[in-house]
Amino acid sequence: MGQLNLGSPKKPTKKWKLLDIITTFFFILVILFFLLVFTPLGDPLAASGRQTLLRASASDPKQRVKLVEAIEEGLKKKIEFCPEEYVDYMPCEDPKRNSMLSRVMNFYRERHCSNFNDEPLCLIPPPKGYMVPVQWPHSLHKIWHSNMPYNKIADRKGHQGWMKKESQHFIFPGGGTMFPDGAVQYIEKLKQYIPITGGVLRTALDMGCGVASFGGFLLSENITTLSFAPRDSHKAQIQFALERGVPAMVAMLGTRRLPFPAFSFDLVHCSRCLIPFTAHNASYFLEVDRVLRPGGYVVISGPPVQWAKQDKEWADLQAIARALCYELIAVDGNTVIWKKPLGDACFPNQNEFGVGLCDESDDPSYAWYFNLKKCVSRISSVKGDVSIGAIPKWPNRLAKPSSRVTQIKNGRDVFEPDARRWARRIAYYKNSLNLKLGTSAVRNIMDMNAFFGGFAAALVSDPVWVMNVVPPHRPSTLDVIFDRGFIGVYHNCMQIASCVLLNAFSTCNLVDIMVEMDRILRPEGTVVVRDTPAVIDIVNRVAHAVRWSTTIYEREPESTGSDRILVATKTLWKLDL
Repeated sequence: MGQLNLGSPKKPTKKWKLLDIITTFFFILVILFFLLVFTPLGDPLAASGRQTLLRASASDPKQRVKLVEAIEEGLKKKIEFCPEEYVDYMPCEDPKRNSMLSRVMNFYRERHCSNFNDEPLCLIPPPKGYMVPVQWPHSLHKIWHSNMPYNKIADRKGHQGWMKKESQHFIFPGGGTMFPDGAVQYIEKLKQYIPITGGVLRTALDMGCGVASFGGFLLSENITTLSFAPRDSHKAQIQFALERGVPAMVAMLGTRRLPFPAFSFDLVHCSRCLIPFTAHNASYFLEVDRVLRPGGYVVISGPPVQWAKQDKEWADLQAIARALCYELIAVDGNTVIWKKPLGDACFPNQNEFGVGLCDESDDPSYAWYFNLKKCVSRISSVKGDVSIGAIPKWPNRLAKPSSRVTQIKNGRDVFEPDARRWARRIAYYKNSLNLKLGTSAVRNIMDMNAFFGGFAAALVSDPVWVMNVVPPHRPSTLDVIFDRGFIGVYHNCMQIASCVLLNAFSTCNLVDIMVEMDRILRPEGTVVVRDTPAVIDIVNRVAHAVRWSTTIYEREPESTGSDRILVATKTLWKLDL
């Protein structure tokens, strides 16, 4: 009889219930959470999320206004860090926005500021791997590569002696396009024609400066050179100059006057700056003439001076110099040197450019967002004689007020008391506030309300240079500062450039100003604010919002009034990526 094989009974298929699905899904989420939080696998995603939130916060005007109001009301709010791509952010210098503007007379390379509420309200991060800078004077020759991680100039200009990368440093041999053998040899050549030594010359302007080796090596001759260049394809050149400890600023000779008073610089220098001096009815040469002190010197090296295929441009340059009655000192290879006349006696004259003296109503020292004029600034518009030779030699000019001090009511009476006051204050700051003034740890300072430059004068023996700022709405004392032998610039606090010493905040938005101060202040840099107790309390509140550590001191014993002094330090923080 056959046997029927029924086989083993099949197990019933398990049906997933909703609770099982939810449990499994939750279990998977827990595993993912532990992987992303407690292992390196989550780092890129977390960083991306943080950056996205920061980017949205930094660009949201409504969030910006709410944050400013909260800080001003005294709420303990902290300003967040900007995303990593903001490391090179500069207000009023947005390459994308400026690229859409007119190219005529390099208008697009000038400063163009948007509404402040459209600017990010966040703290700019330092470059990845940032280190405390190399101290002066060693910084003139080398800086940390990680602080300025831009190889473009070294790659393109290294063969001309500008700079080169060696291990962890950028090395600066001191060369330039027109002086590849070094600035020292170039300056020695200029000494044959210009009184560089002996204190006759004290202030110089270097246009299109590269990494500012010319100005850096002139410092040993007791000549302070303010170097400038635009934010262009070599966007880091001014950053390199400042990191080296050399006076420099971002600027462009385009459609507006440079932000300096008339007849300020004893020497104006261009080494292959490629400025078309004779274009637009010689507007650019006329601007050089405006800022050059009577009896001062102009040095142009490179095109078009005896340059191949630029015969017309060279002829035009010589023609405008003759029209302004400049004395030709020398033509040495591709370098030309002229000396400016001492007065206006040359005019009127017939010249192919059709230029004449400006109207008597023109103020040649007004230079804040003021368009270039196609006329010659009147030397006679200045009270007294501020020419080379009439101004005392350095260092005597430091303590003697020039004739331009009388443009300010009671200026001559105020000058010496201001100098004594700042000498007393600086001694107190050094001895009682634990500041590092007078040491190599402090190389550059900006005085945001400079008046007659008394602050800079009190530091003249220290290894430091001061950028003296005079707000355009204040009495115009910047010319007196230049006559004393210091450098400076007109600047509006609401487009603030830099700040280490700041008085009278009351006309400006404190939060915006102090965030901008934080942007340009080096990590571990110091801010000193002197004002009334009420203002100091507000500044202290905002300082905590920008993550500074602060200490408040009483004024020096010899001082009258109720001033208090806040000393703040910016900490060295790094973006958590």
